Amino acid sequence: MPVRRSVRRPPRRPAGRRAPRVLTAAALCAALGAGAPAAAATAPPAATAPPLDAAPSAATAPPPAAVQQPAGAEPLSAGRPAPRTAPPAVGPAVSLTRPAASAASDDAGKTVSYRGHTFTVPADWPVVDLTAHPTACVRFDRHAVYLGDPGEQQDCPARVVGRTEALWLRPATATKAAVTENPTAREFRATAPADGIAVTAPYGADRATAERVLRSAGLPVAAARTEPPAATPAAPALPADATAHQGKGFDTCTAPGQSAMDAWKAASPYSAVGVYIGGVNRGCAQPNLTAEWVRTQYTAGWRFLPLYVGPQPAAGAGSCASDCAAVTDPVPQGRAAAEDAVAQAGTLGFGKGSVLYNDLEQYTPGAALTARVLGYLEAWTARLHELGYRSGAYGSVSSLVADLVAHAAGTTLPDVIHFARWNDEATLTDPVLPAALWAGHQRVHQYAGDRAETYGGVRISVDRDLLDVGTGA
Repeated sequence: MPVRRSVRRPPRRPAGRRAPRVLTAAALCAALGAGAPAAAATAPPAATAPPLDAAPSAATAPPPAAVQQPAGAEPLSAGRPAPRTAPPAVGPAVSLTRPAASAASDDAGKTVSYRGHTFTVPADWPVVDLTAHPTACVRFDRHAVYLGDPGEQQDCPARVVGRTEALWLRPATATKAAVTENPTAREFRATAPADGIAVTAPYGADRATAERVLRSAGLPVAAARTEPPAATPAAPALPADATAHQGKGFDTCTAPGQSAMDAWKAASPYSAVGVYIGGVNRGCAQPNLTAEWVRTQYTAGWRFLPLYVGPQPAAGAGSCASDCAAVTDPVPQGRAAAEDAVAQAGTLGFGKGSVLYNDLEQYTPGAALTARVLGYLEAWTARLHELGYRSGAYGSVSSLVADLVAHAAGTTLPDVIHFARWNDEATLTDPVLPAALWAGHQRVHQYAGDRAETYGGVRISVDRDLLDVGTGA
């Protein structure tokens, strides 16, 4: 099917209609920050909640209000500060107008033209020109259109969890229009010819909107092939110690650029890095995360925590703010998540024997919810074992870890536990953890969260980790 090309001619304006409106940088910045239409006046965002376990830090000012949580809880990630990005703007690479034919078309959306291709998107989606603002964070937990490739160092928070409908357009070599879909991760990927673009279109509950946006540009979404988005052959496997480490590490929302990794290797106390390899609730794009990037870091001495953000205990768990895909059918979802995680890990070079960590945000344990979480995680672990991988799980000491400990005799435990207590204590023990569980080089402690740190002149927002993970041999 031919791809619809934009026609470069002045728009016709019927009498009595307003001229097509270009959104201002200030309006777009406000829209991204508040998650509201750029043209609408919005109330100030609600006061954010501090991490319950986070110790005071000179680097961050205390938030204005506290939220009560159970003792030992992982910090509610909804209280994480918004990303420090340059104000997004509509740049010269894009033509952005509202359709002028009727009032109904105003409700339907606006058109965005990029490298000869025109997409119709909802009218309230801000447009971020990454050429003009290369440090802007490409996030899939909010409605937006991103144009181009971000700079080497996106200014993202330490973690973004959740997914909704968005669109990311960037240059790429393409000879035909093609669409693939990863239903486990809820993401379309597409290529289109003309000047050549690659399209990433994640979606949350509204798959139909993602389809309409792709169809509006003539992309053959009805013929989309179902396959993982990274449909390339597995990369040559890294050595068995790629996910084994004793020492400090950090994790951050999007894999840093090479110059940042080099600067931090030389000057920081860290030698392991957490990377978000996939999952339906992975909120940040990963332009740097390739097999070449992973092998380069391994050669430089870095080791890895591959994190997979699959379905969450509840739609509003942790930092989800009611925007996460939730565990509703534990066993099929756990197995599907494991299979997708292995596919994504394989394309990056994490081979059999690697530990893959399922990120489960903080929740309130209870009979039905606990049963869903444990069923999901047990299915995840069993399927990873069948595929030759080791199972890791990330969670709060007050929710996931407490549930696993309480039901240790009746469930298959993950091989490695990545427990969160933000107490600023780089230790591997915790009152919730019995000494006999995960005792053989099977622990990671996330002991501080969302701290902005600078080494070698490079600033990154990170969560701090202490690892004691063996090869499992």
